Amino acid sequence: MNLQLDINLAKNYKNNSQIVRVLTEPWFQENVYCPNCGEVPLNGYENNKPVADFYCVSCKEDFELKSKNGNFTSTIDDGAYSIMIERITSENNPNFFFLTYKRTDWTINNLAIIPKYFFTPDIIEKRKPLSANARRAGWVGCKINITKIPDIGKIFLVKNTSVFQRDIVLENWRKTVFLKNTTKESKNWTLDILNCIDKIKISEFKLSDVYKFEGELSFKHPDNNYIKDKIRQQLQILRDRGIIEFKSRGVYRKL
Repeated sequence: MNLQLDINLAKNYKNNSQIVRVLTEPWFQENVYCPNCGEVPLNGYENNKPVADFYCVSCKEDFELKSKNGNFTSTIDDGAYSIMIERITSENNPNFFFLTYKRTDWTINNLAIIPKYFFTPDIIEKRKPLSANARRAGWVGCKINITKIPDIGKIFLVKNTSVFQRDIVLENWRKTVFLKNTTKESKNWTLDILNCIDKIKISEFKLSDVYKFEGELSFKHPDNNYIKDKIRQQLQILRDRGIIEFKSRGVYRKL
């Protein structure tokens, strides 16, 4: 994968957002494959299509590309809050590619894909409405808080300029595909348990370590009176899916 953007493509542009678009989109189509089926290239939709930016001809997955200068931060600016919520809760919501580049030499330093089933309203944060003096007074934007997405949902193709092998990327994607066809309640539970496991900073952990999040999980799931039972159930699901390993009674290891 060539990480160099072709600056010559932007020689007739002065607007920063247009420059970024004409540099990153051709690079993306030339270098990036579908993380679901491995096919390349990804085709671009016509400009301003509300659903997505790119699609895979083979498996029909949709993708949106978001690019920024610098490195990944905890939040990523997006458009209108109401539209974003509507998109991620619809049946045709896209998967999101997040790309960062270095403007100093126009090279790619990070590219990650987050599958669409990791997007929930919880990770979309409202911004303050624009002031009464603004051209779009009252408009409410949003930010995507990627810290609320489990680590397993951030699948890197490029990280700190290091390129991951395609088979590794495809395997990381396949580990989480089961979430695509689960119920909303079941998916939310799995995502919550994954986030709890991420907060445990050692690779080998005990059931009692996850039980420490009982209060937090009770707050998020007030209608469930059997939180510990649910924790054990979800750990079994993650074990069966090859995301964690059962070591011995009450002991697990992150894979």
